Amino acid sequence: MSARVAVEVEDLTRHYGSFVAVDGISFDIAEGETFALLGPNGAGKSTTIEILEGYRDRTSGRVAVLGVDPEHGHLDWKARLGIVLQSSGESGLVTVREQLSHFAGYYPNPRDVDEVIAAIGLQGREKVQIRRLSGGQRRRVDVGLGIIGNPALLFLDEPTTGFDPEARRQFWELIRSLKAEGTSILLTTHYLDEAAQLADRAGVIAGGRIVALGGIDEIGGAAARVPIVRWKDAAGTVHEERTDAPGVRVAALIAEYGELDALEVVRPSLEDVYLDLIAEHEREESTAELRA
Repeated sequence: MSARVAVEVEDLTRHYGSFVAVDGISFDIAEGETFALLGPNGAGKSTTIEILEGYRDRTSGRVAVLGVDPEHGHLDWKARLGIVLQSSGESGLVTVREQLSHFAGYYPNPRDVDEVIAAIGLQGREKVQIRRLSGGQRRRVDVGLGIIGNPALLFLDEPTTGFDPEARRQFWELIRSLKAEGTSILLTTHYLDEAAQLADRAGVIAGGRIVALGGIDEIGGAAARVPIVRWKDAAGTVHEERTDAPGVRVAALIAEYGELDALEVVRPSLEDVYLDLIAEHEREESTAELRA
């Protein structure tokens, strides 16, 4: 494996009896890259990530994480990983500082505890028991535990669930700073604006298969990015038209009808592209079931 690749996945599968949770997926993550793995619930994201983290065995395929097969990763390898799960199992009977200090002791080269407290925005709350924090503040502690070990590779599974808008923005800045330091990041999130803000590339998984893979501004192909001109006619009917020349189309509409109500040009976002990809996959699955 190239020294410039943090994660390499080739033809990965995972079966549970006759059920195929992950069906021959392949992707890689470069060192220092933020990669978003996107997909609906039940698509195979969690299974894939658990295999990469070494918590679940694969049925077949090849996987290397920081140059090591996760099925054979030892403590020194695990110390190079940071993991933020969807929910924490901590009792919350200790303070924020106590929890972070305790976890820092597990790692050979941890980050400074005060630095982490500042990074997760809990200054002034470090002496408060975790159980007395709000849901969003407890989630910040989860993130702090994920980064306290100064990981080379950070797994972020729905990291900003429960964050208010300001906290989410602060978290984005934290992730950008980690990336600037060279940390490789695997992000899963249902907030597509978050993926668009943070990720360099993304893979969309549906039904256990990768249905799209590429740069954030390229995923789905050029056709998915064609602007939409939307307007209402005199009867209130909404019209939409995709065009590579939206300015020309808007000028033609105004010349023909005059000022139109709710005339706008919409450039498809990552969320628009993602929803189209998932809808297309569902249509293909339905067609295949009917043919069967």
